[in-house]
Amino acid sequence: MSALRAPTFRATGGGSGHEPSHGGWVGPGMLSAAVAGDIFASPPTASVLAAILTVTGAPGCVLIIKNYTGDRLNFGLAAAQARAAGVAVEVIIVGEDCALPANEAEPSRRRGLAGTVLVHKVAGAAAAAGLSLANVADEARKAAAAVGTVGLSLTSCTLPGQNAPQRIPAGKVEMGLGIHGARARARTAPRRAALSAR
Repeated sequence: MSALRAPTFRATGGGSGHEPSHGGWVGPGMLSAAVAGDIFASPPTASVLAAILTVTGAPGCVLIIKNYTGDRLNFGLAAAQARAAGVAVEVIIVGEDCALPANEAEPSRRRGLAGTVLVHKVAGAAAAAGLSLANVADEARKAAAAVGTVGLSLTSCTLPGQNAPQRIPAGKVEMGLGIHGARARARTAPRRAALSAR
């Protein structure tokens, strides 16, 4: 079944520069729409609203966004405007970054990272199974609460057209960085993973 014919529509988005997300997640059993902004910048509210109004039918729409200020603001405003126009919208905030211990970072402040794709998959499967808008949103929230991601990088992020110096020295890795190249929690030498037989 095509994602666009599923009972509940799912949309996401965010800055460009993360490809294949977010557009790569549009398809059967996943998302109905993805809205792209400029490099590492949230798409404007008007673009998000246009996407909601284009793909959403009577059952309503679930917006799944990463926990970043710009995304929360622009997608939140678009959701409010869509509701004012009579569209049922649920907003799911994903902040699954577990680089900081729970006592050092409130869950509401944690960044959204690559684990968001699993929340999309759960929501897509729930919608394809014919669940109501409220139930699709509930399943997505449960998935968001159960996912944990830690970012790791061998080199620092650079924006196209910029000649920024490499922040991470050769022979080191950074653990706990954000998807926009935000400084990591720790820098260490790479180590081999210890595999154990079960």
